[in-house]
Amino acid sequence: MSRPKGTGCVYQRAGTSVWWIKYSRNGKPFSESSHTNDRRKAEKILKHRLAEIQTGTFIGPETERVRLEELADDFLREYRINGRKSVDDAEARWKLHLKPFFGVLRAVEVGSPLLTRYIESRQNEGAKNATINRELAALKRMFNLGREHRKVREVPIFPHLKENNVRKGYLEDGQYRKLVEYCPELWFRALVEVGRTYGWRVSELLGMHVSQVDLFSRIIRLEPGTTKNEDGREVTMTDAVYTLLVECSHGKAPDHFVFTRPCGNPVRDFRDTWTKACKYAGVAGLLFHDLRRTAARNLRRAGIAEGVIMKIGGWRTRSVFERYAIVDQNDIAAAMKKLQASEQAANSYSSVTVESNSVAVAKAQVVN
Repeated sequence: MSRPKGTGCVYQRAGTSVWWIKYSRNGKPFSESSHTNDRRKAEKILKHRLAEIQTGTFIGPETERVRLEELADDFLREYRINGRKSVDDAEARWKLHLKPFFGVLRAVEVGSPLLTRYIESRQNEGAKNATINRELAALKRMFNLGREHRKVREVPIFPHLKENNVRKGYLEDGQYRKLVEYCPELWFRALVEVGRTYGWRVSELLGMHVSQVDLFSRIIRLEPGTTKNEDGREVTMTDAVYTLLVECSHGKAPDHFVFTRPCGNPVRDFRDTWTKACKYAGVAGLLFHDLRRTAARNLRRAGIAEGVIMKIGGWRTRSVFERYAIVDQNDIAAAMKKLQASEQAANSYSSVTVESNSVAVAKAQVVN
């Protein structure tokens, strides 16, 4: 018995027990394997395809031939077109780690079991959970773009690993003085001072031009698009920052970089100087990025609202206060002293109250 027009059909090719489905869309015929020997399952797949055609969500069987490498090309192209600053990191994650594992596979072959094996493989290589999460996030973005471009039907469920490698380094005032004592050059002192005052990223500081420093109004501006989250920022200079930036800007044109070496070349890479200065100051292993945590803690200690701190440092969510663990042992000790003082005051009040009550009772007895 023939099927009604527009309902497609299931059939078996000669020499195989696998069922195939056949249907048409806008007059164009499509045939694809159901990958099953069960006729009922094949008919169910056929109904699903017909429903996709009816609802306008049909993509086509060619999605089964799309490889991860094609999705990665689209992903990296999107990064370049939008001028994302992390394009180099994205390319490195794909070429060094994701491509060797997924590059030869088709998108439809990627699922939870394969993702779990990738995680195990990377952990065996010594990769931290945070690193693996960034790689999986890049892979997930490839699939999301593929779905937008109608190259994949579904996006796999991507696991998110618990990140337990949160850094806890801070730069105390005494350590700061030792740090700049090792390298008293103007550019280094100014870079560290601005970093620990506002918590700005090193890339944001090294890219600053003199035109962004308004010495008359004592304001520093980071223009929109020049920061990691693309948001602009504007802060008022402290006296220490103002004094240093006056020297850094002296005799320079507006388009010159703020942080330059004595020879006039812009500061690009100072990792060696930073490492030696940290060792001299007794904070070996401290990263410049740890100054962000230091700034957040210092601003919080000063009683500044978290919303304002987030605007100063360029944080979009308050999770920074948990992730950076900006409440350290000194903060806890200070809190305990306040608690103890509060309890002592309460006990003192209770003693006075009891004593007053006792006197009142004694006077009442004398009267009686």
